[in-house]
Amino acid sequence: MGRFTAQEFHFGEFTLDQASYRLQRGAHLLRLEKLPMELLILLVQRRGELVSREEIAECLWGKDVFLDVDHGINTAIRKVRRALRDDPERPRFLETVVGKGYRFAAPVTCGNGTPNPAPSLPAPAQSASGPATLPGKESAASVRPRIFLGIIIVLSLLAVAWALKRGLAARRASEPAITSLAVLPLKNLSGDPAQEYFADGMTEELIGRLSSIRGLRIISRTSVMRFKDTRQSVPEIARALQVDAIVEGSVLREGSQVRVNVQLIRGATDEHIWAKEYQRQNRSILRLQAEIAQTIVRQVRVTLSPQAQLGLAETQELDPEAYEDYLKGRYYLNQSTEDALKRSVAYFQQAVTRDPDYALGYSGLADACALLGFRGDLPSKDALSRAKAAALKAIALDDTLAEPHASLGFIAETHEWDWATAEREYKRALELNPGDARAHHWYAGYLTYVGRLDEGIAEEKRARELDPVSLPVNNALAGRLLVSNHLQEAMEQIRITLQLDPHFAPAHQTLGWAYLSQGKRNEAIEEFQKAVQLSGSHDTDLLLDLGFAQAAAGNRKEARRILTEIKALHARGRAPSGAIAILYGALGERNQAFAWLDKAYQERDPELTYIKVPNRRFEPLRHDPRFQRLVRRIELPDKSS
Repeated sequence: MGRFTAQEFHFGEFTLDQASYRLQRGAHLLRLEKLPMELLILLVQRRGELVSREEIAECLWGKDVFLDVDHGINTAIRKVRRALRDDPERPRFLETVVGKGYRFAAPVTCGNGTPNPAPSLPAPAQSASGPATLPGKESAASVRPRIFLGIIIVLSLLAVAWALKRGLAARRASEPAITSLAVLPLKNLSGDPAQEYFADGMTEELIGRLSSIRGLRIISRTSVMRFKDTRQSVPEIARALQVDAIVEGSVLREGSQVRVNVQLIRGATDEHIWAKEYQRQNRSILRLQAEIAQTIVRQVRVTLSPQAQLGLAETQELDPEAYEDYLKGRYYLNQSTEDALKRSVAYFQQAVTRDPDYALGYSGLADACALLGFRGDLPSKDALSRAKAAALKAIALDDTLAEPHASLGFIAETHEWDWATAEREYKRALELNPGDARAHHWYAGYLTYVGRLDEGIAEEKRARELDPVSLPVNNALAGRLLVSNHLQEAMEQIRITLQLDPHFAPAHQTLGWAYLSQGKRNEAIEEFQKAVQLSGSHDTDLLLDLGFAQAAAGNRKEARRILTEIKALHARGRAPSGAIAILYGALGERNQAFAWLDKAYQERDPELTYIKVPNRRFEPLRHDPRFQRLVRRIELPDKSS
């Protein structure tokens, strides 16, 4: 390929001297290794042209290469971009042409200030002087040395390939094992924001497949979504999520075709371990997800049990329209607002109407209906009944799905008070998918409610390992530490949560309870007031705690004002009876408190699941004999069970 004769190039604030391999930004000399520097020189020389990956490989390594050139190119491109401070999403210099190669797009001038000339064509091969030898006329003596030389070359190449392969294997064997991964949100390359649900859905499905593998910690979707469209480097993200490796990539859908680019990168060193591009039909999307997951597992050298291998080897083909509805349902489910949950339910219902045997569709429907059932201050019996029916249908179609078992556990615990079923379903969910952060989080709640406080802390810590920057999980851990009298550790965990988001209202609520446990009532009131302000609505739960703190501080008038406000919400169906009972208990009016507790029992108020939790809202009533009778009516198991 042609090369420019110029020795020095200028683009933007950079100067590139190809003779001395120097790259400068203004007066600052930038360090760039040999391969990235050669790649940059090639791209600058071919400014404005598409340079294919094949051309790059041939230029940097030659034609007969036995290396993982895709890995090498990806690493070199990343280092060039980092040196040039070039954002791949909004490139100033280096453009990616998906599936083809790269183009250097910035204006380039030569050392003398003139634009680069067009590349010169290679000179034609010169014919040798002297008479030509006719084919077939060569003597055997002249042929034998050539054959011998060819054999030597082939053997040499095989020896080099073997040495390279052995060296690569030895290097990989000496590297630290990869035991934890984060799959970053796959980028939507369609240019259409309305297609975002598809890229997010592919990300979530890949996380779900990998999270079922024992011995490999996979970060939950909640945490990785905080790094969507981030400008942080791979090592920075790996440190934040405490993982050994990062999976990143992109999705492009064109008609019935889906193209996915995926790469596996070692977190500490930003080294590309593996990269590949896949192109499949929409109908084969599950096979594609399974293939990617299996390849990642092979690359990180995790040994799979036969059952795990079977679980990853999904070969089912889907109705593309049903799968579309499923992905849209998941997209809205993850937004968690009431309106989004209603849209989620509609899409999941549409998916199972198109395909009545679609187990994942029923599983999603169960999740959405369960969350919608508890979205308001009072549980919706209709929504929870629908959630239970959908979960049972999903399990009947596919008993290996963890999510519907977790949904059944959640419903049995918070609404039916069927404690044995709740624990059995949570354990089954975690047996099927030990990497399900949500199931660990819900099971931690169950263990806390039945009085197994240390086990609840351990489960919540496991949830945090899988979902390290989830605000609800971090805040729940602080609360579980607090009710177990681990005050110092609880305060540190509250600090961590507020560091993640100082405007997260539930964290201020937990801090209020921490202050109450220390007798700092005025500080507690301030934190509860802050939580109410940050919530931006009349949140009964937050108002209740503010009223409780006012009563504890002797501000009975303010506590009664809040009690009146909660009663008005109750009259409109927006507040549970248990909240009114708790405030009467804080005010010392026990007869009123137990009258409202009886109503709460009839309503199956989820507030009563907390009735055995120490150091909380029911503390003023705990020593009344009527309280112990209520605990027995709810039939909470003994903590030793």
